Amino acid sequence: MIGNGRRAVFLDRDGVLNEVVVENGVPLSPRRAEEFLVVAGSLEAVDRLREHGFPVFVASNQPDLARGKLAPEESARMMTVLRDALPLDDVAICPHDDVDGCTCRKPQPGLLVGLAQRWDVDLSRSYMVGDSWKDVEAGRRAGCHTILLRRDYNGAARADTVVDTLGEAVQFILGHGD
Repeated sequence: MIGNGRRAVFLDRDGVLNEVVVENGVPLSPRRAEEFLVVAGSLEAVDRLREHGFPVFVASNQPDLARGKLAPEESARMMTVLRDALPLDDVAICPHDDVDGCTCRKPQPGLLVGLAQRWDVDLSRSYMVGDSWKDVEAGRRAGCHTILLRRDYNGAARADTVVDTLGEAVQFILGHGD
């Protein structure tokens, strides 16, 4: 979609950078800052990408805001924890639910496109790393190479590349230069 810019890495938040909360076998986003646990190895992974010149962005659906299940103050507290833990270049959040019909809620590519425009990113040379079919589809629609982190809950999802950890995703990205 956007060309002639630099390469970047887009990361989903829940299930990629922080642990999901599993209730009755269903992965959910944390709803309290106390539940927000950054995944071990995330700092090293983000640092490696940035050392190799990749801007690192978070693109995350947070529909619990629209559903009234996540207080805006708690969301802000979790984002503070994330930003304090990781050297991220920018974060884009979609606070909408499916019924809102917005262009920013993944699988729509709006979050990625907006970040790419703001940061002069060539989406065709960039990567979207996520743990759900919505992450993969948003990356595909934006023109990125898609990387899925294999989880118990996403066996049906398909991506260009499938790995087990964010560290493995970074290794793949760094091994595939221009």
